[in-house]
Order: sequence, then C-alpha cells, then structure tokens
Amino acid sequence: MATEARPFHLVVLGASGFTGQFVVQEVAREQVIPGLSPRLPWAVAGRSREKLQRVVERAALKLGRPTLPSEVGIIICDITNPASLDEMAKQAAVVLNCVGPYRFYGEPVVKACIENGTSCIDICGEPQFLELMYWKYHEKAAEKGSYIIGSSGFDSIPADLGVIYTRNKMNGTLTAVESFLTLHSGPEGLCIHDGTWKSAVYGFADQSNLKKLRNESNLKPVPIVGSKLKRRWPISYCRELNSYSIPFLGSDVSVVRRTQRYLFENLEQSPVQYAAYMTVGGITSVIKLMFAGLFFLFFVKFGIGRQLLIKFPWLFSFGYFSKQGPTQKQIDAASFTLTFFGQGYGQGFSPEKNKPNMRICTQVKGPEAGYVATSIAMVQAAMTLLNDISDLPKTGGVFTPGAAFSRTKLIDRLNQRGIEFSVISSSEV
Repeated sequence: MATEARPFHLVVLGASGFTGQFVVQEVAREQVIPGLSPRLPWAVAGRSREKLQRVVERAALKLGRPTLPSEVGIIICDITNPASLDEMAKQAAVVLNCVGPYRFYGEPVVKACIENGTSCIDICGEPQFLELMYWKYHEKAAEKGSYIIGSSGFDSIPADLGVIYTRNKMNGTLTAVESFLTLHSGPEGLCIHDGTWKSAVYGFADQSNLKKLRNESNLKPVPIVGSKLKRRWPISYCRELNSYSIPFLGSDVSVVRRTQRYLFENLEQSPVQYAAYMTVGGITSVIKLMFAGLFFLFFVKFGIGRQLLIKFPWLFSFGYFSKQGPTQKQIDAASFTLTFFGQGYGQGFSPEKNKPNMRICTQVKGPEAGYVATSIAMVQAAMTLLNDISDLPKTGGVFTPGAAFSRTKLIDRLNQRGIEFSVISSSEV
C-alpha cells in the first residue's frame, strides 16, 4: 500500500452526501482508537469546500472533538473533471468512494485510482457496475498494484464474509447456504434515503445489459458439490424464523457467487452454493410488498414510469424510501440480523451420492444497516487494506470483499465495532 509517499492514508470522496457524512464520522472515530500510531492522516473530497467543511464541523460537534476540522484535509475535485480526480488519487493510499449511483459516477473514480496506483473501496450494491469493473479493469489494477474492492458496505460485507465465517466454523465441508435478512425498526419505522432507490430503479431497468455482460463473459460454471440447493418460491415460509420471506434483490447473491468462484479457482477451496432471502413478517406485510413490487416492476419498464418512480419514491415504496432519508431517531432504533442456514458433509463423509449430514446456523447482527453498519464495514475494510497487507491477494486487482479479505482480520475488526458474527448451532444430522 502506497502510504509513505502520500499525504493521506484515507480520502472520503463524496463526504458531503447523505451516506458520506456517516463515513466521515466513522473515520473520525477510528482516528482516536488507542494503539493507532501515528494518527491516521485523512481527508474529505468533493465539489464544494463549504459543504465539506460543514460535514467535518458536524462530525466534530457530534463526537465532541473541537480540534477535528484542523486535523482533516480538504480536497476539491469533481467526477466530471478527470484531472481533478487524478490530483485527488495521487494524495491518497485508499479512496473511500461514496458517490452513487455508481453506474453513472463510479467508473471515472476507479480509472483515476488505478492510473495513480491508489486503492479504492466503494459501497456499491449494483451488480452490473461491480461485474463490469472487474472485466474492464482487473488486469490493469493488478499491473498497477491497486486494490479495487466493491460492495464493501451493508451490500455485501455481512453476506460475503458471513458465508466465509460459516464455512470456517463448520466441522467439515460446507456446500450450501441460505441467508435470511431481518430488518428491525423502532416505533417510527424504517426509512431509506432515495439514493438507494435510484440505484434500484436504474438497475432493474437495465437488467438486459447485465444478462448480456454475463453471457459475453463466457465463464465456466463453478462445480456444484453435494446436493443441489433448491430455490424457494417467490413467497415462502421460513419455519425456523417463524416468518414469510421473499428473495433478497440486492447485490449479495452476485457478490457471494463471485467470491466463491475466486476462492475455488485461486485458493482451491470447495465452492459454496448460495441463496439470499429477506423476512417480511406476516401475511399483511406480504400483501403490501406484493403491491409495491408489482407497481415497481410495471413502472420501471418505461421512461416516464422511471421518472415517476424517481420523483415520488415515498409514494411508490409505501413510505420505505424518501428524499430526506431516515431521521436520527429511526437510525438509532434500527438494527439488522442476517441468519445463515448452512449444510454440508462431515469429515470423511463423501458428498457424492450422499445427502448432507451436517447443519450449521450462524448470524451476523449489527446496528442500522444502510448508514451505520455500512460506514463501519467500509471503514474497517479500508483499515484492513492498510494494515493486513501480507494477508491480501498478492497482486492488486478488482475484488469482492470475500476475495480480498478472506484471510485477513476483517471479521475480528467488525466484531469489535458492533457488527457481530456468531455460531447459533451446529449439528450432525
């Protein structure tokens, strides 16, 4: 990692955006953790000096750190100005890119970082962007020694590292995992900023291009070990969690599958099949979500429909998404639980022609998912990149979190910061 010649170890790009402000606060917290010596030199970057100063001042106020504004550098740059991005990248060892939707604004940052031998972490949940960056830039990043690591927020560190954690805790060979996400809220309910909504609208509208990209990549299928994981119905009941569930439509499945391919092809690890679901409670919630889903899928097909979806997120999402984002009260009362049900084969028990004879249940629990857990995950990914150099892939490249961090101490770091990994049960069938 090129830290010695660079004035800043970390630069938070898009620091004045809705998610960026949480990342700024998280880096500021990290800066004063005992044992971090020398102090972590870092900066914020974006288009407006005034907005960047305000974000740092707000963080100083919130954390009771009046000297913070004098400790944080400010870099002015613009996504539409490649020269300014080069200048920013030259000053950083690692860029934390918070500027989305990434399909519109992500590539110039990746390009600038690679050109200047800088590493970059993003919190993208858009499979098309993530997969495209791999095909376009993996070799160039390897050549330059840059680590480009996507989906390093709530999308998809808990899922990707959760599968790896489950595999490591199983006394045998893990062959398949289903995960179930449960979002918990307080009396004021859940709310998500409309930046995530916009990414979803554009992603669903452009699904044909993602299929085309995957077809053109012409990858050999990863082998299925043991029994094939059966797909659940679009609405199914999970007895263990006493709740209805629907498929989780985020980036988790895309990211976990790419990680499993990497671990199989590069580290000769047995690949794990994966499916992701989200619990939705009782039948009333199921009906509400069905209507929201049907509206969304109908409107997203047409240009004017997409404009309406983007203009009125609160209306079309039944209040789950808004232009203002969640209130502090909503954030403080929210949390998530991601439960993994794994199956596999005990030592000395062959997967061929036998049913799985091992079961394991693990959990990842954490604070509010979209902004608090995301900023913790992103900053800890960056600290891992800076500190666990010998445990990273030997050369740079474009990686998923699991591919980059499977041998590092990232899970330990997350456990210490409130994103907790644990084994619930493990048994032989």
